[in-house]
Amino acid sequence: QVQLVESGGGSVQAGGSLNLSCVASGYTYSSNCIGWFRQAPGKEREGVALFYGGGTSTIYADSVKGRFTIHPNDAKTAVSLQMDSLKPEDTGTYYCAADCVGYYGAVRSYKYWGQGTQVTVSS
Repeated sequence: QVQLVESGGGSVQAGGSLNLSCVASGYTYSSNCIGWFRQAPGKEREGVALFYGGGTSTIYADSVKGRFTIHPNDAKTAVSLQMDSLKPEDTGTYYCAADCVGYYGAVRSYKYWGQGTQVTVSS
């Protein structure tokens, strides 16, 4: 049974940093996708930072490029998301997702989801 467990969310002021962690039990992404999505209140869930192609390729949302960095572990069983220069618009629930079928950037493509961790950035 695959489980994704996120941690590391919290509240920070604009310009601050947070590091999110996602540990995948029962799953390795050596041949598939894993990454981070987020959902702000009243908005659709969107991809933030994703590994695909077995972790050989990375893609970031335009809104976070240069500020967020996704890191794998060597065993490809966990990913972290380093978030720097945070902005109020980064506020939302951040979800780890894994095992995609189809387009790696689509929410509907992912089979497994974590419970989410809240990130709140105040101005």
